[in-house]
Amino acid sequence: MSAQPTSIEAPRKELTLRGLIIGILITLVFTAANVYFGLKAGLTFATSIPAAVISMAVLRYFKGATMQENNIVQTVASAAGTLSSIIFVLPGLILIGWWTGFNYWTSFAICALGGILGVMYSIPLRRALVTNSDLPYPEGVACAEVLKVGAGTGEGMSAEEAAESNRAGLLAVLWGSIVSAAFAIVVATRVFAGDVVNYFRVRSDGGVTGFDFFLSFALFGIGHLVGLWVGIAMLVGALIGWGWGVPHFSALAPAVGSIADLANATWSHKVRFVGAGTIGVAAIWTLAKLVKPVISGLGSAMAASRARNAGNAASLPRTEQDIPIGQVGLISLACLFPIGWLIANFAMTAGHGLSDHIVALVVGGLIFVVLMSFFVSAVCGYMAGLIGSSNSPLSGIGIIVVISAALLLMLGLRSALPADSEKALVAFALFITSIVFAAAAIANNNLQDLKTGQLVDATPSKQQWALVIGVLAGAAIIPPILDLLNHAYGFVGAPGAPRAHALAAPQAGLISALAQGVIQHNIDGELLEIGGAIGVLMIIIDEVLRRTTKSAHLSPLAVGLGIYLPTQSTLMVVVGAVAGWWFDRRADRSSKNPEATKQLGVLLASGMIVGEGLLGVAIAAFVAFSGKDYPLALVGDSFAGVPAMFLGGAAFIAVMVVLYRWVGRLGQSSGA
Repeated sequence: MSAQPTSIEAPRKELTLRGLIIGILITLVFTAANVYFGLKAGLTFATSIPAAVISMAVLRYFKGATMQENNIVQTVASAAGTLSSIIFVLPGLILIGWWTGFNYWTSFAICALGGILGVMYSIPLRRALVTNSDLPYPEGVACAEVLKVGAGTGEGMSAEEAAESNRAGLLAVLWGSIVSAAFAIVVATRVFAGDVVNYFRVRSDGGVTGFDFFLSFALFGIGHLVGLWVGIAMLVGALIGWGWGVPHFSALAPAVGSIADLANATWSHKVRFVGAGTIGVAAIWTLAKLVKPVISGLGSAMAASRARNAGNAASLPRTEQDIPIGQVGLISLACLFPIGWLIANFAMTAGHGLSDHIVALVVGGLIFVVLMSFFVSAVCGYMAGLIGSSNSPLSGIGIIVVISAALLLMLGLRSALPADSEKALVAFALFITSIVFAAAAIANNNLQDLKTGQLVDATPSKQQWALVIGVLAGAAIIPPILDLLNHAYGFVGAPGAPRAHALAAPQAGLISALAQGVIQHNIDGELLEIGGAIGVLMIIIDEVLRRTTKSAHLSPLAVGLGIYLPTQSTLMVVVGAVAGWWFDRRADRSSKNPEATKQLGVLLASGMIVGEGLLGVAIAAFVAFSGKDYPLALVGDSFAGVPAMFLGGAAFIAVMVVLYRWVGRLGQSSGA
């Protein structure tokens, strides 16, 4: 780190208009893809690395482009991978029947205001959790290496080799996107089946089970990115849920409808809550392990702020320049006024007696947002540094926040409201949680970006302003995408007749169910207790594995997700995780540049997610506007059954093998 004062450091291009425009365009694209797959599979993907690759490929044609300018582009675009996590909470208002759609300006304000608070709250933590910390920040470090390679500063690389590596990375993203999008189009025509599915009886007393391999390159790509041990943990969860839970509880239920109907109803009404118990215990355990380091980090951040205020800020090198703390305070305060208005407007329009307590709701709501947002920002920032933004258990944060909000409402207000106010209180708890969750999501990402900036000699304050711009861009696109998907597909568990292709929205379903359970006392406690016991067992197994092996672990949160999610959302992720592990092992054995080849595999997987995600949004538009379930169908129901299933499965395997072989050869020839 340079000790030179800012005044004599050479000027350079960093926060530029062209960089902001490229970053915003990438943000719009990746946010749309993340919203779709977050609702479908309960997983989102980090966008920093693919955004950096695309940025380097574009900016290389402009004069004077710098590594720091590329860093600004990925900083703006990284909001796509994090702010889209609002889908883990906001659809809950649809699921409980409070909203029928997503009002644009209300949804925009929730995302924008919460996101900006997340940026501001993470600024005081930078020195403690980034500069003066030994946290690994896996994604931040990886993104910095990609930027260095693209700039020709990679270790032992010439400028020509860096350019060739950059071209190879762009090709991997591009072809991953094209192939996954093309496959999704063929599936939409019904020539290929969308999944390989079967349900059957497994017990003489009527117990049933089944499986559903969704033929999705995006889910496959997500599996590649999350890695082998997360994939194994999800498989363990799926085996618990569908190997024990569904057969056990379906045998106790009256046999109504088809085997498939019985299996899915059992999973939805019983097994999901077992998974919720596992997720809850795993989330509490994860947060408990972070209490001591978070308190220590906050103390260090405050000490660093006092030291800075006592010195001359102008003498700081550019790598130590944050947005001034006074501006941070003013911006945070300015966000609270519209948040207060949102809370007041919600209370006034909710009815059920909430408007009679508007002052208490606004004041209490603002205090809750201020304190809880800062707490979760610190926790999420630490978790991002520890295990990466993609693996950070944000849904666990949502569980803690919504339960806290619901309990406070029950203790402070429930007795003063009429008997029919429970639904309004559930909606209010979800509404407040969504604001806090937006702050948590962005803080989860901001420190990761600042770590990248530290490693590439960037200016923190410029990154922080760039992330604010990314928040606004993401907030602008999320509401219409959410509304489009709601009208095209709907969400599993929403009021009304079940829809054939409803999106799972697993975290939103879990969080809304927990809020209802606290306020309406309608949670089956026994199911949660069973899930909690499974969670405790998984925690013990995970700790033993981590202490006795080099790399093996069994994430309790991932096990809980495996129980909670339908097999349509988990099994292909498991396949992708195993295939990604095999690809990496093969690169280690046979590649001249194994790390570069592995990175191309990551970029290929990222491209798969983006391509299918964008096509999913486009096809959703066709469904919404046509009023048909299959507006692009070329074949009838008879062909779309078994023949299309075999065709689709065989084509999926063949294409995946070809893609992996191609990207392996690309890694060998690119000289990366």
